[in-house]
This record gives sequence, C-alpha cells and structure tokens, in this order.
Amino acid sequence: MTKLTVRHRTTYSYRREVELAPHRLMLRPREGRDLRLLIHEISTAPSSEVSWSTDVFGNAVAAAAFRTPADMLVIDSFAEVDLTAPAWPIFNIAASGATYPFRYSEDEWTDLGALAVRQYPDPFDRLEIWARGFVAGSSTDTLSLLLDLNAGISLWISYQSRDDEGTQSPGETLDRGWGSCRDLAVLFAEASRCLGFGARIVSGYLFNPVGGLEGSPDRGSTHAWAEVFVPGAGWIPFDPTNRKMGGENLIPVAISRDISQVVPVAGSFVGPSDAFASMQVDVEVLSGNVSDMSQAKNGNHQTIAGE
Repeated sequence: MTKLTVRHRTTYSYRREVELAPHRLMLRPREGRDLRLLIHEISTAPSSEVSWSTDVFGNAVAAAAFRTPADMLVIDSFAEVDLTAPAWPIFNIAASGATYPFRYSEDEWTDLGALAVRQYPDPFDRLEIWARGFVAGSSTDTLSLLLDLNAGISLWISYQSRDDEGTQSPGETLDRGWGSCRDLAVLFAEASRCLGFGARIVSGYLFNPVGGLEGSPDRGSTHAWAEVFVPGAGWIPFDPTNRKMGGENLIPVAISRDISQVVPVAGSFVGPSDAFASMQVDVEVLSGNVSDMSQAKNGNHQTIAGE
C-alpha cells in the first residue's frame, strides 16, 4: 500500500477583470479496488459555490459558480489516496477470452456499447491494418496481443509533450510519428477497438517516484492511459506511453469513451476577446501524508503545461 498526496493547481490570468462563467471540474480521484480516497478538497480564488454531480460513466464532476469578476482565477485540488495496485499484476482471464479472437457474451457486448465502437474515421482502414499487424496468427494469446500492441506503440511513436490543446486523431499520430500521453492513449484505445475489444480512456495522474517514466519530468504529473475489457479479468489498464500494464503508478480520476470528455478543468469567461493572458497548470504527486507534502512543497514543485 502506498499513501500518496496529489496537489493540482490551475491558474488563469486575464489582462483585465472578466466575468467568470461556471467551470466544470474533474479532479476527484476515482475510487476502485486498487485505490481508496482518503481526502479530497477543492478551493478557488475568487471564491465559488461548488456543487457535485455524477456523469454517465460514474465520474465525480464538480461545477464551480462564481459571483465576482476577477483578473485571475486559481483552482486548487488536494487529495490523499491509498494506492494498492501491484507492480506485477496477475489477471484471471476467463477461458472464453483467453485466446484471440473471441466473442464477448451478449450482455457484455450490449453493456460495452459505444466503448467497443471506433470513434475516429479511418476511410482506408489504415489503423485497422496497422493494428492487425500485431496479431501473431489465426489463434493467439489475448493478453500477449494486447501487450504487443501496447509495446508496439512506443516503438512506432515517440513521446513528446504538447502545449497546445486537444488531441491528435490516431491517423495524425501515426503520420507524425510522435504524440503526447493523451495521443498515445487514444491511439491504443482506437487500435484495440479495431481488433474488436471494448476500450475506454482514463485521465488522472502518474506517480514517478524514482524517475525514468515518460510523461513526467519530475515525480508526478497529469497523465492519460487506456483500459481494455477482457472477460474474467475485467478492465485492464495499459499505459502505452511507458509500455506498462497495470495501475501501479496510476491514479485514475475519470474514465470515458473519448478523451474530450475528461478534461480536468473546463470553463469560459465573458469579456473582451483579448482579455485572456495565460494558463498554467502545476501538479505535485508525492508519497506520504499532508505533513510530508508541506515539507517537500518548496523543493519538489513542478509545472506541467502540455499534458
């Protein structure tokens, strides 16, 4: 068991005071069998009225409503979690899904719904042809296939942080040969769907205690990865950015069909078109409790702009 603290600050600066429209926040870590949420707090400056709801995927969504104009907006999220995901997970795949190709049960197929449907146009089947290149034969081990696809993405595509908003389509990522963690997660999920799997996108945080992981210049950052549903095992996490399977270093916040549905902070303002000056996102993911966090705060602060 690893106790982790996560601090996520988003700062918007404006050249003059603006009216802040309600902001949609997806910042609360998502509890599951490998993660227990101990504390979560959201604060804003200027102050806001925060209300909570649950979206169609079961994600916690906060809505912050502001009453006063401001020339700066700061949104702070603080969380403590217990992460228990093993370093070397063992997945008990059902016999019906152990060998690819397989067929989901009628109930599984119905419930997976859009998660098993491709989300991006591929008029010449380029992505499907590329994905099928990882299939070893007419009958192959399912988990081995997914591991080969996960590792293959990092061999074909170079990781590169991007400061611009949005996500590349899988075709754009293949054409360019590089992408951010969210681009690689989308490519993996879409390639898995090409092969008939149900897949979903996960947004959250990467804990990088000893360095060496892509997507985090320090000990933690925001991150994106994917999960594939396999009968018996359920949802298996794959992080193509780091060629890893399982959730040892991953703190999920939200799951979705498409990456656009899990933007951590989304909102707008009313004011002159040139009023917006800058946005900065600062993230810390550290092991230990609140006191450890405050002691390390000054020495381990990092700025993440592109993930």
